[in-house]
Amino acid sequence: MKKARIYIPTKTATQSGRGKLKDWVLEFETKDPSVNPLMGWETSTDTLEEIILKFPSKEKAIEYAEANNITYTVVEPKKKEFVIKSYADNFIKN
Repeated sequence: MKKARIYIPTKTATQSGRGKLKDWVLEFETKDPSVNPLMGWETSTDTLEEIILKFPSKEKAIEYAEANNITYTVVEPKKKEFVIKSYADNFIKN
């Protein structure tokens, strides 16, 4: 049976905005990862690992997984706390 993860990808270190973080991703888990003895790279004969599907909402991704008999786990995004400070707060001793 196919297994997949449904999540919102994190932004890379070179991104400053959060515009591309709207889509939910359904990514299949690799069945048999192994190490290539010649090069030392991770390799697999499972071609599903190359498929990454994007959905506009979590519900659409879950609906797709259930319609295609895919076992899935949903990874909820972590909430970020923003501390709003003024520039002058850098120079005030507490």
